[in-house]
Amino acid sequence: MKLGIVGLPNVGKSTLFNAITNAGAGAANYPFCTIEPNVGVVAVPDERLDKLAEMHDPDKLTPAIIEFVDIAGLVKGASKGEGLGNKFLSHIREVDAIIHVVRCFEDSEIIHVDGEIGPARDIETINLELVFSDIDILTRRIDKTAKMAKADKKYQLELQFLERLKAFLEEGKNARAFECEDDEQKELLDSIGLLSDKPIIYAANMSEDDFINSIDQNRHYQKVCEIAKAEGSAVLPICAKLEEDIADMSKEDKQIFLEELGLKESGLDRMIKEGYALLGLISYLTAGKPEVRAWTIKKGTKAPQAAGKIHTDFERGFIRAEVISFDDLMACGSMAAAKEKGLVRLEGKEYVMQDGDIVLFRFNV
Repeated sequence: MKLGIVGLPNVGKSTLFNAITNAGAGAANYPFCTIEPNVGVVAVPDERLDKLAEMHDPDKLTPAIIEFVDIAGLVKGASKGEGLGNKFLSHIREVDAIIHVVRCFEDSEIIHVDGEIGPARDIETINLELVFSDIDILTRRIDKTAKMAKADKKYQLELQFLERLKAFLEEGKNARAFECEDDEQKELLDSIGLLSDKPIIYAANMSEDDFINSIDQNRHYQKVCEIAKAEGSAVLPICAKLEEDIADMSKEDKQIFLEELGLKESGLDRMIKEGYALLGLISYLTAGKPEVRAWTIKKGTKAPQAAGKIHTDFERGFIRAEVISFDDLMACGSMAAAKEKGLVRLEGKEYVMQDGDIVLFRFNV
């Protein structure tokens, strides 16, 4: 999973990226500090892996990973090349989902690019730049499809769909809010790769005091929630400064610190969960002496395709999958005990994988 962190200059975007990846991107108090996208790879926290490691004492422990991309700050006019616009937009195309950091804190020492805090304006600025870029893409696509429709009538329906979509975007609306009439139209929309069609999490970056004591009283946060609800997007209240403070702590110290503040988990952990939910992802597990590992797949993936994540030969020569749920294995204490109780199932090609399945694939090529 690849998540792009975007936002206007000086909203705390690079501070948040540095904190969650320890990658050291520049976070100075001026626009365009991050000229090239910085990339950080983060392990997905999964207590199930730790439990399986205790059981198998593996030579190698491999968690699932998420790639975070810190993308250069955006200004109004980016779709026309203002600021670092074209570069910014090209980097967004490469990510699976967007984390849009919105400034919800007051601080006279940190300059806002528009002079004052305004989440609705900030969100609109970035969303409109994505929409403007999408309109340019659609215009070219429509011209091409119109030519094909003259030669072959089968392209007429596609042309009508594209024109309806363009009219929708010209109203300043995001493609992710566009309603498709059937699966065929949805596939067509997905194939175009529009920026405003990417799933989005609004990360409402607030002060430490507001985040710990009065999230719901922060009027800027409330505005972000209102906007997100209207377009069906997710909102994540977060404090980039707090994430920065705990970034270098050990796992144990971090947990103690968070508990003292009345927090159950870090912003990074919550962000990862939101990302998985947003993209419809789950993890299955493989476990043995050589390696205990988590594999990320889409919800609804069948066993052969899940096996293909490990190696294409596993999918090509798939015979069956030996499956047990993580909870059943933990309740039994060992794989041998689980087999005695008949809890290890043999599943075929139509089996739909479930989150937390522990699997041994049988194949022959």
